[in-house]
Amino acid sequence: MPRETASRQNLNDLQAFVLVAREGSFTKAAAQLGVSQSALSHTIRALEARLGVRLLTRTTRSVSTTEAGERLLITLAPRFDEIQAELSALGEMRDKPSGTIRITATDHAADTLIWPRLAKVLPDYPDLKIEIVIDYGLSDIVAERYDIGVRLGDQVAKDMIAVRISPDMRMLIVGSPAYLAKHPAPRKPQDLTDHQCINLRLPTRGGLYAWELQKGKHALQVRVDGQLIFNGLPRMITAALDGFGLAYAPENSVESHIAAGRLISVLEDWCPTWPGYHLYYANRQQSSRALAVVVDALRYRG
Repeated sequence: MPRETASRQNLNDLQAFVLVAREGSFTKAAAQLGVSQSALSHTIRALEARLGVRLLTRTTRSVSTTEAGERLLITLAPRFDEIQAELSALGEMRDKPSGTIRITATDHAADTLIWPRLAKVLPDYPDLKIEIVIDYGLSDIVAERYDIGVRLGDQVAKDMIAVRISPDMRMLIVGSPAYLAKHPAPRKPQDLTDHQCINLRLPTRGGLYAWELQKGKHALQVRVDGQLIFNGLPRMITAALDGFGLAYAPENSVESHIAAGRLISVLEDWCPTWPGYHLYYANRQQSSRALAVVVDALRYRG
């Protein structure tokens, strides 16, 4: 018999001995091992023959350890218990979400959706790490090794698995009362050319974002101008609050300021509603417990 096979057989025989000694019964031990009582008795006799000592004393009613058997039991049992505990721990590790999930998203999605939802579940998964990278560039998540991308629904590539994480989103044009007191509110999109507008620079387009407006079937892309250009939404809203011009922003990012009278919306009949945010990941990506936890936490449930 090859040495490795013999070693495995010896371990199996020793484990069988420990179980019989603990149960004090060949019948109970055989049932737990899934073998016949006669096969188990043969295993123990073979073990005793190899060791050259009697390990168990058998009577018609009970089984007990000899002095040698008790010594062997005291030595082996804790070690088998340690092995079993470690195997159980490894099984739990396999099922426990762990590792790093890298997410690319705009600051608006990160601030209003991703972080508030993940903050609720992360305490339950201490081995799960999250990296959130703010990016307006519509990154190739496969090439740049992101696990998840978050974009508006119409910006998700067709070969990706997409999951909605927000309702549809309305855009608004807003300005502060102080600014609008000095500059009459625009009545039509063309009037925006007479206003200080706070611009957003998009790396994918190599220039400034053109405000996308729509009224019924009429859609316009308006190139606006102003003193300020930012590459993120929060600073645009801050500038609007400080009276530096009009900003084009998602409704849920400015609604509290509108309710408090710090901002006023204009041209509402031209402000469109866009498909909501979706998270997406490569359809060939192997699913993991960590990815599943994040997707479930971010999923929109209406």
